[in-house]
Amino acid sequence: MRAAVWYKAKDIRVEEREVNAVLPNEVKIRVAWVGICGSDLHEYQEGPVLIPSQGPDPLTNQEAPLTLGHEFAGVIEEVGSDVTRFKAGDRVVVNPLITKGNKGPEYDIYDGFTFVGLGSNGGFADFTVVAEKNVYALPDGLSLEEGALVEPTAVAVQAVKEGGLQSGQTVAVFGAGPIGLVTIIAAKAQGASKIVVFDLSDSRLEKATLVGATHVVNPGNMDPLEMAREIEPEGFDVSFEVAGVEITFNQAIKVTKTRGTVVVISIFPKPVSFDPMDLTTTGVKITSTLAYEPEVFQKTIDLMSSGEIDPKLIITSRIELEEIITKGFDALTNDKTQAKILVKLSGEQ
Repeated sequence: MRAAVWYKAKDIRVEEREVNAVLPNEVKIRVAWVGICGSDLHEYQEGPVLIPSQGPDPLTNQEAPLTLGHEFAGVIEEVGSDVTRFKAGDRVVVNPLITKGNKGPEYDIYDGFTFVGLGSNGGFADFTVVAEKNVYALPDGLSLEEGALVEPTAVAVQAVKEGGLQSGQTVAVFGAGPIGLVTIIAAKAQGASKIVVFDLSDSRLEKATLVGATHVVNPGNMDPLEMAREIEPEGFDVSFEVAGVEITFNQAIKVTKTRGTVVVISIFPKPVSFDPMDLTTTGVKITSTLAYEPEVFQKTIDLMSSGEIDPKLIITSRIELEEIITKGFDALTNDKTQAKILVKLSGEQ
């Protein structure tokens, strides 16, 4: 089968690979569509970040070279002998989070984790094999293409939960990339009264407005702190840091209201500095999230199925697997009009 395999930074190869044998508790999926995630881009540009390269991952016993891809949906091709919830032909989406499973869901996701497609072979392949517990049924009303958007949307739904966002509250979002855009969508679905988005790309800010931002600010053209005070003088109830750089991390703290909350969603490639007095003098709280609880993943599917959340507008390109470098990773690096690029495998809907 074809697979896009990570060997090292700037070295991802589309090559022929064998499909793993299906164990009793696993299912084999014919992959339909896969999204390129920001974490995939980090692995391409400067990895390894999460990919095990110095020895096997303790949770999966796999190591690089590995097939990337953790935002995917497809059709079950084969089930293991112990699988009870699915059968061949079922349309499914994969929750790629792999954990120890020793603690309750609120703590389990912080007790050591990896992802299908980062710690084990993933979805940038014609077929992949995953544990039954990571598989969720895709409702009839959702296409397999939309199924590939569940995982990034679940990140945003979890972030909104972590921020304690309530209907009528105000929101600031720093970064209008793919996760920033789904955070806007999730905040709007939660009933945010104002959603102010900060980004240096006018094309991304246009997309932010399209998906629900009430105000947009380009810090390259105006002082973001001054504009934030003008829009919301007392500060925002919840700020989401989705850019992953020091300056926006500090700006997110500064624009948040007294006793408000900053939610960090980004992957930071290097440490950042901040002044703790910005917290002690305001009571602003900082929390963070990288993944999602199982019930949040299912809730995301339900919200998308009901139409309360519709992330389709973030799709900007659909490409072939063989184009994953030039029209995928390189495009996301160099073209700020790109948001979510989907890679077609079987292309089924």
